[in-house]
Amino acid sequence: MRTEPTWRIPVGILGLCAALTVYSILIAIFVPPLIEAWHNIAQMLVYLILGIVWLLPLRNFLIWMETGRWG
Repeated sequence: MRTEPTWRIPVGILGLCAALTVYSILIAIFVPPLIEAWHNIAQMLVYLILGIVWLLPLRNFLIWMETGRWG
């Protein structure tokens, strides 16, 4: 266990916030015109999948924040 603070945690949190902001803006701009004619249930599934996709690289990112190693 770590006994002293590291620069990776605050930088990682700021990077995560910035990446999620960019991701959400891109989704909000580009996805609605593509799926606006779809049924509501299909639109809901697309947004559900896109809401989960950002979690995939999060494990490795959190490991980097804690240990300094990727993965």
